[in-house]
Amino acid sequence: MEISEYDFDLPQTIGLPRLFAIGFGGGDYGAIITELLGCLEQNKRDAAALFDLGTILMLNGKRQEGLDCQLDALRLSPLFRQRATGAAEPPLRLLMIAVPGDFMANTPVQFLLEDAGVRLDTLYVSPDGGLPDHIPPHDVLLVGIGESDESAPILKTLQPVLDRWPRPVLNRPADVLKLARERLAATLRPGRGLDVPVTVRVDRAMLELLADGRIQPADILGEGAYPIIARPVGSHAGHGLSKLDTPAAIRAYLQTQKGEDFSISRFVDYRDADGLFRKFRIVLVGGQPLLAHVAIGAHWMLHYLNAGMAESTAKRAEEAALMAAFNLGFAARHREALADLASLAGLDYFAVDCAETSEGKLLVFETDTAMIVHDMDPPDLYPYKHPQMTRIFKAFRKMLHARAHKAHARDSLIAASGLRQMVGREPLSR
Repeated sequence: MEISEYDFDLPQTIGLPRLFAIGFGGGDYGAIITELLGCLEQNKRDAAALFDLGTILMLNGKRQEGLDCQLDALRLSPLFRQRATGAAEPPLRLLMIAVPGDFMANTPVQFLLEDAGVRLDTLYVSPDGGLPDHIPPHDVLLVGIGESDESAPILKTLQPVLDRWPRPVLNRPADVLKLARERLAATLRPGRGLDVPVTVRVDRAMLELLADGRIQPADILGEGAYPIIARPVGSHAGHGLSKLDTPAAIRAYLQTQKGEDFSISRFVDYRDADGLFRKFRIVLVGGQPLLAHVAIGAHWMLHYLNAGMAESTAKRAEEAALMAAFNLGFAARHREALADLASLAGLDYFAVDCAETSEGKLLVFETDTAMIVHDMDPPDLYPYKHPQMTRIFKAFRKMLHARAHKAHARDSLIAASGLRQMVGREPLSR
């Protein structure tokens, strides 16, 4: 396996931002579907058309059909290209390593690259983590694979290969693996001003013991008491997530769940004095914290889409104020905690869903490299969002260019000094 010095053609997809925006804005996919089907009539091996159709199917709630279509595309080509938009010439070349899956499987970096002058090539690796014989030329490599039970073996396989990669590598696999729910408290525990509830994976039999009152939450977690939070292993977006206040509540919860594996943690009541909960999504780019959104609502299980932000002028006004004052307000109050969060995670780019506790600590719910950060909210309702998203996108672009420039400067220095043979990198191999 080698990195090519010369570019080669790759299937070009429509791009996740454009397809997402159609559905997000209530549009219709009919014209694009007709166009893609026409491409496949002319060429049944049009991998890009198949891939885009898979994306559209998943966006319309047909997850399995979309994944099947995606796999058909990947059998034809493991590599896809999203051309650079923006003024940069020549564009910076970013290669992302990804795995087959839905929108939570990989870093949705495409949203960060709108008009960034960055060409994105995405390489989908096989389940064994093997890489193809030829890799397209690139300036920076991003490990886009999100942490999950399914991806963990692939990330472990990739780590030794990327340890000697001759280009800058962002989000090294070993650091991505530290984001697992069950490892997060241990990863971040040394942090100052951080509250990271311990999460433990349990089976149904262990929950039965809790439901019978034969053991207590602290016997499993080593901290806290009732209430606890329970969720099926591998679930996202609140599916199967419940607050359980008593053993009887655990018994009732088990009657609604068919799975065998769950994770539990102590519940933290993070509501403010006005009775509302506020959940912050913060993006850390090269260690710099930037606010992506604030969900404000009356229920503890809070997500931006269920917070009623679009229906409340007052909530949007508060979110706008929090964004405007972020560096002097939230980020200043939690400067040490955010710095420790970035340092202990060790990642170049990731997002954290968090809140403030009544004791003034930064309460960490989840950290992930695959959280969607976008600029699709309607500007008439959210006029403050576009400038904020632009700050995030510029920070990401600046980080990419800085890492690429540093590597190019080093290579130029080595070449100019005649030390190439002495400093030559170990050949890449599978």
